[in-house]
Amino acid sequence: MAHDTGSTTSSGAPAQSDRNSLSVGSDGPLLLHDVHLVETLAQFNRERVPERNPHAKGSGAFGVFETTADVSRYTKAALFQRGAKTPMLARFSTVAGEQGSPDTWRDVRGFALKFYTSDGNYDLVGNNTPVFFLRDPMKFPHFIRSQKRLPDSGLRSAQMQWDFWTLNPESAHQVTYLMGDRGLPRTWRHMNGYGSHTYMWINAAGEKFWVKYHFITDQGMEFFTNEEARAMAGTDADFHRGDLFNAIGRGEFPSWTLSVQVMPYAEAKSYRLNPFDLTKVWPHADYPRIEVGRMTLNRNPENFFAQIEQAAFSPGNTVPGIGLSPDKMLLGRAFAYNDAHRARIGTNFNQLPVNRPQVARRNTYLFDGNMTYEHSGDAPVYAPNSAGRGWSDETGPTDDGWESDGNMVRSAYALRPDDDDFGQAGALVRDVFDDAQRDRFVETVASALSGVTGEVLERAFQYWKNVDADIGGRIEGNVRSGAAPRGVEGMGDTESVSRTG
Repeated sequence: MAHDTGSTTSSGAPAQSDRNSLSVGSDGPLLLHDVHLVETLAQFNRERVPERNPHAKGSGAFGVFETTADVSRYTKAALFQRGAKTPMLARFSTVAGEQGSPDTWRDVRGFALKFYTSDGNYDLVGNNTPVFFLRDPMKFPHFIRSQKRLPDSGLRSAQMQWDFWTLNPESAHQVTYLMGDRGLPRTWRHMNGYGSHTYMWINAAGEKFWVKYHFITDQGMEFFTNEEARAMAGTDADFHRGDLFNAIGRGEFPSWTLSVQVMPYAEAKSYRLNPFDLTKVWPHADYPRIEVGRMTLNRNPENFFAQIEQAAFSPGNTVPGIGLSPDKMLLGRAFAYNDAHRARIGTNFNQLPVNRPQVARRNTYLFDGNMTYEHSGDAPVYAPNSAGRGWSDETGPTDDGWESDGNMVRSAYALRPDDDDFGQAGALVRDVFDDAQRDRFVETVASALSGVTGEVLERAFQYWKNVDADIGGRIEGNVRSGAAPRGVEGMGDTESVSRTG
């Protein structure tokens, strides 16, 4: 029986049945020319794109960013002019877990933003911490693999995680954040977000500044305890996703106030620590935060796959008035993110509605590729051309560039007076954490070391003693006495296979 309001095939013709396949008699074989069946099964086999390698588990929402302060002396970017209201998308995520992993495992949280500006898309891809584990992109694939799964058992390994961290001491600052309260935010609404990297701002006069972004939650920061997070992981693995979706559905729109730290361009050359090192923060006493505006999320996605899973962010997506910096991790990510989207979603991922720039005029010479939808008709596909199609030909210094000289080397950043791997991590433990936070931190680290053995365990003890002698001694004492509780799921999960050192 046909239904006028029924479904169609992908070609738009009425589908005859979504319940019964075509067969020879009721009990006979199925027929290959049942096009609707074949199309249904073939599409089903292909309906998932590969999950992101890091940041696989997450969700997000749409909203608006409003610039409420005058920061035009620092940047000419259209979205940061006072009174500008820019539509945007935010995606929150964990780093290490797969799509089916619990939201409340201990992990860094991704904080990815896409601003649909009048000058094109601007993406700010950060975390809920102001620093990261590494300062060179060559190490990034190795880091992610160390947080994933062993090649033989397919299980996560605390031994592998701590082996990598302790052999890369620049990780200490971020691991300190991770093992502290911020490693278990109660909800996405109750955590801060950071651009983490150093970026460049350029004003209308061509003056340049270095900036760091701080999105401070207007809901206040709240955290789970280890026990609460473990219980929630078993009760509701999608707790963070549901919390955000339901809060927006109730009309409780979460917001974050954006402030920036601004460093005059020339001061970067002589500042006491490298301002482009992603494992470091800029002391607020030297560069206080300057308020810019407010981000508010007020609209849930209508289709998770189309609008969240296929959302593609890249820190290489900048707009006039904003540039990159000599931060090596940032420069590596500027290539890697868009390339990941080409591999995961398809060559023309920027033609999908969620990624498409909302500009009045778009004229790109990127050409063809699989799933091309937008095109330039019969206009020339090459530049320069004499047929009237516009093309770009700037020459000379760029307004968002910087000076560099020296030999080509493979080297870490040159050390400055306050550059070391453990100093800021130690200050975080001693000067920012209170006594209760320090107690929780010791318990969490000791728990995360359960199952770690041999030289890796010994290096871990020294790693934390380098951060702070007292804290390191307490951690070692807890582990050696067997006083540490069961492992904390997520990074450092002890319910996994360990390999002896």
